[in-house]
Amino acid sequence: MLVPLTYNLRSLFVRRSATVLTLLGIGATVTVLTGFLALQAGFRSLYTQGGRDDVVIFMRPSSTSEGQSLFLREIADRLIKSSPEILAVGDAPPVAAMETYFAVRKQKAHGAGETNVPIRGVQPTSFQLRDGLRIVEGRELKFGSDELIVGRKLIDRMAGCNVGDVIVLNLTPFRVVGIFEGPGACESEIWTDFDRASVALNIPWANAILAKLRPGTDFKKLEERIRSDKETPAKVMTEVDYLRSQTNALGMMLGLLGSILGTVMGIAAVFTAMNTMLAALAARTHEIGILLSIGFRPFSIFVSFLFEALLLGVLGGAIGCLLALPLHGIKTGTTNWDTFTEVAFAFRITPEVLTTAVVFSLALGLLGGAIPAFRAARLAPTEALRRR
Repeated sequence: MLVPLTYNLRSLFVRRSATVLTLLGIGATVTVLTGFLALQAGFRSLYTQGGRDDVVIFMRPSSTSEGQSLFLREIADRLIKSSPEILAVGDAPPVAAMETYFAVRKQKAHGAGETNVPIRGVQPTSFQLRDGLRIVEGRELKFGSDELIVGRKLIDRMAGCNVGDVIVLNLTPFRVVGIFEGPGACESEIWTDFDRASVALNIPWANAILAKLRPGTDFKKLEERIRSDKETPAKVMTEVDYLRSQTNALGMMLGLLGSILGTVMGIAAVFTAMNTMLAALAARTHEIGILLSIGFRPFSIFVSFLFEALLLGVLGGAIGCLLALPLHGIKTGTTNWDTFTEVAFAFRITPEVLTTAVVFSLALGLLGGAIPAFRAARLAPTEALRRR
C-alpha cells in the first residue's frame, strides 16, 4: 500500500520555510525559461502566421532569402510567362509580382541608435497575394510616384515613419503617404513602387517573384521542372515554407540561450530541491522507521518522497508560469539574423510554451527528489527507529 498523500502535504506545510525557498528557486528558473520560449514563439509566429500554401516564391538557385537572390528583369518576366502553373484568369496577366527587397539604415525612435529597416519594392499584384493587408492611416500607395507606405509596427520604433515624413532612397526623396497592417512580418517593412525603387537605386533586377498557383498544381513537379530549366533555373518554395525558413538562425539562438540559462539555473534549483528533501529525510527518519514497521514497503516510501519532490516541481512550475504570464503581448524587436533587418514582434505564451515549462519543472522536481527518495527507501526499520 502507498503512504497517504495527506502525510506529504502535512510535511511540506511543517517545513514551510524550506518549501517556500524551493518553490521560489524552481519558479524563478521556470520564469526565465518561459520568457525565452515566449520570445521564440512570438518571433516564429510573426513569420508563419501570414503564409499561404497556394502562393510560391521564386528565388535564385542556392539562395536562402530574398536579399541573397536576384533575377534580371527580362529573365524574371520570362519565368512568369513561361510557367503554366501560375494562375491566369482569361486574358489577364498571370497573378505574379516581381519584388525587390533591400535595407536602409534608419534612426530608432527616442534616439536609441540605428538599425536596418527592410524596404520592399512591390507591384499592384503584390497586394492581391497577401491576405488581410489594409491601410489604417493615410491612403494607398500610388504607383508611378515616389511614395511609401509603412508597416504599423515601425511607427513607434523608428523615427521619420509617420504619414507626411520623407525617407531618402539614394538621393531620391520618397514621401510616406500611408500606414498599413497585415499578417506576418510585413508590418515591419516599408513598401514602395517596384519601378520607382529600381530607378532611384539603379537596380535593374528583381530579388524574388511571388506568384499564385493554379488550383490542383503538383508543387513537387513544379519544383523539379524549375530546378532543371536551362533558360530560367530557379529555386521555388511555398510561402509557408519560405517564411518558416526565415526563423532558423534567430529562433535557434533564442532556443539555445534559453536552454543554457535554464540548465544553469535548473542545476541550482535541483540542488535546492535535493537539500530540502534531504533535510526532510533527516528530520523524518524516525517517522520512516515507524512506517516501515507497520507494513509500508520500501517502494511506498520511495514513491512518497518522489511524489513530494514532484509536487514541489509542479507548484514551482505553476508559480513560474504565473510570473511569466504578464510578458504575453509585450512588444519588442530585434535583428533577424536570416535577413539582417529589424523585425518587431510580441511575446507569445502559448499552450505549448506552458506545457514545456511545466514538464521542465517536473523534471527539476524529479531530479531533486530521486536521491533522497532512494535513500529513504533503503533505510532499515530498526536503524531508522533509533534516530530522533
